[in-house]
Amino acid sequence: MRWARSILSIAAVAFAILAAACTSTDAPEPTSSTVPPSTTTPAPSRTTPGPPAASTTVTTEPSLPLTEVRLGLAPIAGDYNQPVFVDHIPGDDRLFVVDQPGLIWVVDDGEVDVFLDIQRLVGFGGERGLLGMAFHPADPGLFYVNYTDTAGDTQMVEYSVSGDPNRADPQSGGEVLSVSQPAGNHNGGMIAFGPDGHLWIGMGDGGGGNDTYGTGQRGDVQLGSMLRIAVGPENDPYGIPGRNAFEAPEVWSIGMRNPWRFSFDGDSLWIADVGQGAVEEINRVSASGSGLNFGWPIYEGSRCTGDGSRCTGDGFVFPVHEYSHGEGCSVTGGYVYRGEAIPALDGHYFFSDYCQGFIRSIAPDGSIVDWTDQTGDVRVLGFGVDHEGEMYVATLGGTVYKLVAA
Repeated sequence: MRWARSILSIAAVAFAILAAACTSTDAPEPTSSTVPPSTTTPAPSRTTPGPPAASTTVTTEPSLPLTEVRLGLAPIAGDYNQPVFVDHIPGDDRLFVVDQPGLIWVVDDGEVDVFLDIQRLVGFGGERGLLGMAFHPADPGLFYVNYTDTAGDTQMVEYSVSGDPNRADPQSGGEVLSVSQPAGNHNGGMIAFGPDGHLWIGMGDGGGGNDTYGTGQRGDVQLGSMLRIAVGPENDPYGIPGRNAFEAPEVWSIGMRNPWRFSFDGDSLWIADVGQGAVEEINRVSASGSGLNFGWPIYEGSRCTGDGSRCTGDGFVFPVHEYSHGEGCSVTGGYVYRGEAIPALDGHYFFSDYCQGFIRSIAPDGSIVDWTDQTGDVRVLGFGVDHEGEMYVATLGGTVYKLVAA
């Protein structure tokens, strides 16, 4: 077992500014190295004339048929630096752990080793770093990574697996898409293949506060958007699916602030968009749609942020769940549980908050279940699932846990 430990000793502290940068209303660059407060200066708000968000009532104990369920977090093998995501290949028992400083680890039957090391290419600190990966569903010998380079810009790069299935070929990297980042926060970072076989990319609004760079409501730029592109051997470097609806052909939707994590459950696309001073939101839409507008910066969640004449409610997507900064400060989206180990959780969408450390789920009926008394208070940076649909939690302390029945 080999461990790459050339990361600065401040790695864990550096990511502690993630939530502060996400919720900042002032500086475009993160400056604090301390854990952020749970609230920041709230943005102006007024009641929206649009559809209300789903109920935010939180139950402290699971209701029937969940009364007998007790959850726990079981650590998996590995001593990671700052894990932000857990990936898998369909039908394959291995796990791949994305470590923000620029490493991808492979966990194979309890043994852990370096799958890819691109630390020399990655600008790591705050919200920047190696942030996402995804294997091509039609050719798992190809995979894609999303990282912030040493100049601070977002890079989407395609890599190949070497002759050893537990090693990527570090020389195979080829640029797919590059997006200039005007600031150090709101980099997005999540990538995933959708049910349509295309690669989806979450892009923040460029950073700062109050949509500093004016990208949220623009369909001609790649920031503040969900992107969707076609990748693979037949695309050089990528193609444009026919159902994107904005002037920038890669843009599938607009109105995002910082979609740090999103996931698919069949045709459903779940997007957790990090809020600013008042609201954290979770959206659920059909991946078959197009031309959607999630509202930022006109809305933060379902709250109007300024000129009420713009908050007509028409043409905007509103959250299925939102919570105020009295409960947290930076949402971390997860997955819908589809494993077999805990049948009562089937259909529950799991999420967390970086500041408060809770783990909650949205039940199929829309109710919110808080599992924190059972799982404990953990600073969740990302989730993941394995090929059997079982769920994993990547935490600030460097540990990756599996969600288990206690």
